Amino acid sequence: MIPYSVQMQLHTRWSVCALVKRAISSSPQLSQRLKQTENEIVQMFKLPRPGNDGMGSTSNQNYKRTGRALDERFLRILKIFKWGSDAEKALEVLMLRVDHRLVREVLKTDVEISTKMQFFRWASKKKHFEHDATTYMALIRCLNEEQLFGEMWRTIQEMVRSPCIITPMELSEIIRILGRAKMVNKACSIFYQIKARKCVPNSHAYNGMIIMLMQEGHYDKVHELYNEMCNEYNCFPDTVTYNALIVAFCKLGREDSASRLLEEMRENKLQPTTKIYTTLMEMYFKFGKVEKALNLFQDMQDRCCVPNVFTYTELIKGLGKAGRIEEAYDIFRQMQREGCVSDTVLINNLMNILGKAGRLEDVIKLFGEMESLQCVPNVVSYNTVIKAHFDSKTGALQASSWLEKMKEKGIALSAFTYSILIDGFCKTNRVEKALMLLEEMDEKGFPPCPAAYCSLIDALGKAKRYEAASELFQELKENCGSSTSRVYAVMIKHFGKCGRLKEATNLFEEMKQLGCVPDVYAYNALMSGMVRIGMVDEAQSLLRTMQEQGCVPDINSLNIILNGVAKSGGPIRAMEMLSNMKQSNIKPDAVSYNTVLGALSRYGMFEEAAKLMKEMNSKGFQYDMITYSSILEAIGKVDDLPVNSV
Repeated sequence: MIPYSVQMQLHTRWSVCALVKRAISSSPQLSQRLKQTENEIVQMFKLPRPGNDGMGSTSNQNYKRTGRALDERFLRILKIFKWGSDAEKALEVLMLRVDHRLVREVLKTDVEISTKMQFFRWASKKKHFEHDATTYMALIRCLNEEQLFGEMWRTIQEMVRSPCIITPMELSEIIRILGRAKMVNKACSIFYQIKARKCVPNSHAYNGMIIMLMQEGHYDKVHELYNEMCNEYNCFPDTVTYNALIVAFCKLGREDSASRLLEEMRENKLQPTTKIYTTLMEMYFKFGKVEKALNLFQDMQDRCCVPNVFTYTELIKGLGKAGRIEEAYDIFRQMQREGCVSDTVLINNLMNILGKAGRLEDVIKLFGEMESLQCVPNVVSYNTVIKAHFDSKTGALQASSWLEKMKEKGIALSAFTYSILIDGFCKTNRVEKALMLLEEMDEKGFPPCPAAYCSLIDALGKAKRYEAASELFQELKENCGSSTSRVYAVMIKHFGKCGRLKEATNLFEEMKQLGCVPDVYAYNALMSGMVRIGMVDEAQSLLRTMQEQGCVPDINSLNIILNGVAKSGGPIRAMEMLSNMKQSNIKPDAVSYNTVLGALSRYGMFEEAAKLMKEMNSKGFQYDMITYSSILEAIGKVDDLPVNSV
């Protein structure tokens, strides 16, 4: 039984509380409820009596207690009183020993985090008690769940300073928790503190650090940690380590390092995983090393490492990017034969590849197979089919029918859907329909889409509706606060075409002031406008500025200048520039040759034109038909000239 003196203390405490509350309200119902609460509290402290089973019981059998029952009563006190003198008194009355088990159990419960923290601090001041790694970790987990990261960091630091032993297992968990909280620098700091004071990290701890650094994009630090890991005694990289390292090197574009790690894995008798093979293949395709990627895929199969849907997706994407459409399609059929289940992402990628290649029938056929492949078409699937229709020049009617199918299936249009439709209608000269879709897009709450505006501005410019294009451009700037370099380039191009070079130049300066860095298209647009009104020297000066600013010219940049030189400087200067282009990194294309050919024909230099046509023919370039018709009298000479005379 609870000592009489303790019962009297509790009764007095609750009597005072009840009197204070009665002073607030004299409601009989409230008075009755307070009495019930008082009785409940007293009952919490009463120990369970033995049942009357007909057997004689001694005084030693009167108090059978279980740890669980006592804990439950104590936790009820914590929920009512929080932490304070009442909870402390409950510990004494229930004769609960403050040990690591009790602390862990309290921290596991659903009482308030402030109560847990106060209890944790109180326990640390008890005589003959010190927190160990298990109690610290229990509190750290609680603080992490509540996202109290500042208090969590202070607790981790306190744990490191304390005499408690920290094992590599606790170190790994701390790193994982800090990494998820995006506290990367603190994770690195505590890793080296624990390493210096407490324990030598094992492979699992190092892997945690490497994965955290990789996920946060600190790829440069990953290799340093790997070297440090290899120098530790009895700490060897495993498959997890190599996977993280290879991903990091692939992200950094360090192909050789990633390939060497694969070889190192094999030397260490570790089997590369499917993810490792897939990551490396993705990198090889990215750098245009298609054969190397395909050889790796073959090696993967030879080593009985089964490719998954992600592997096949990278293969199909890579082959499609390389223009090897039929091989990409064959890989898909091979995947089906081998029983690997497709997913919607893979099908969408393959349809996109086929659509860009103009194989509309195959796109529609593959879309029709999706249901049998248990792949549910999504908004991307429909976008891909609609874009394929526009790209194949089948007209807007079929694309519109697919849009209706999409709506019938209850699939909401995305911003990209609108962008595809607006661009497609612009290219098929249905500008008014495109303008209506832009308005509908705005009504449905989509943010302004620069790509959609760009298509419309370009279409209006081509239709010589310059004022409408300018208004739309201003609308985009008002809605977005700025615009993209590509939209500026389109507007600059059309101002240049209609002779409004001052406005084009002002736009070019405006985009720079707004922090929108001009790209090659913007430079080309302004240079084209300059050349159009005979400002060739100014255009050449802008080309030099472009290069100084780190913007790399493309073949169009040089062709714009070549066109200006051909018109203002004549065919001799144009031939000189063409010769310089042949020696540079940017080789002349059909436009370059036709530009010079046109200059030669205008000046009646038919013999030189015939030689140039012969050179064009040897390089597989097509003649410009307008220029070709003006040099008919030189055709005989072209046919008679031997190739080596060029």
